[in-house]
Amino acid sequence: MKIEIQGQDAVEATKELLAIEGLEGSYETIDEVKKGTLVTIATIVGITGGIVGITGGTMTIAEKLYQWNQKYQKSRINPTSPRIEKVLIVAPNGNRLLLKDATIEQIKEILEG
Repeated sequence: MKIEIQGQDAVEATKELLAIEGLEGSYETIDEVKKGTLVTIATIVGITGGIVGITGGTMTIAEKLYQWNQKYQKSRINPTSPRIEKVLIVAPNGNRLLLKDATIEQIKEILEG
């Protein structure tokens, strides 16, 4: 699974994303899409479910991703907060989900995809 993050603070946001307990992966920074906008691509190689099992683990990760995204969506209101403009999840089966208005259930579905 890949997660593309665009924005001025994409590297900081990606590091925070990969620090979420239960996610394992790495990232790379690619060329700017437009001046002042960084792009990172996080490659998620594992989602660990712990003792609750993969389904419960996937729901927990979906909730954490939702909360992480909400933090950065709210930062658009406060200009001194870290900024990201776009987060796109691309599942191994090719399904895509833009996190801007995604629900926890939609995130869970793409994680299980």
